[in-house]
Amino acid sequence: MSTTVVVQQPTAGSGNPLMVTGIEGHRDWSTGLFDCFDDLKSCLLGFFCLPCTVCSVASRTGECCCMPYCVQGGTVVLRSRIRTIGGIQGTACMDCVILSLLGPCAVCQMQRELDNMGVPK
Repeated sequence: MSTTVVVQQPTAGSGNPLMVTGIEGHRDWSTGLFDCFDDLKSCLLGFFCLPCTVCSVASRTGECCCMPYCVQGGTVVLRSRIRTIGGIQGTACMDCVILSLLGPCAVCQMQRELDNMGVPK
């Protein structure tokens, strides 16, 4: 029986300790864009009070709750931030397209992702 002692933690990316993950991300979203009905609470909150849901997402990511409404493109920034925190694959351009076409579904997906990642409310 042998014991292995880890002296230096392995890092993702190109071996650069400043990079936490690769540029592409290492996983997909934990729920689909149209999985709103799997979590009826977030679905109803997103449908009837989307501004409240967006403010909640902003607060949970460490931003001011008013940021999405005070910063142009703030919701796109939030989606990109969640992707970065979670190592989720995607691009800022795709975030913009998804939020433009399917905004409420995307915000509910962001809320579910934060729940699944264990980010406190």
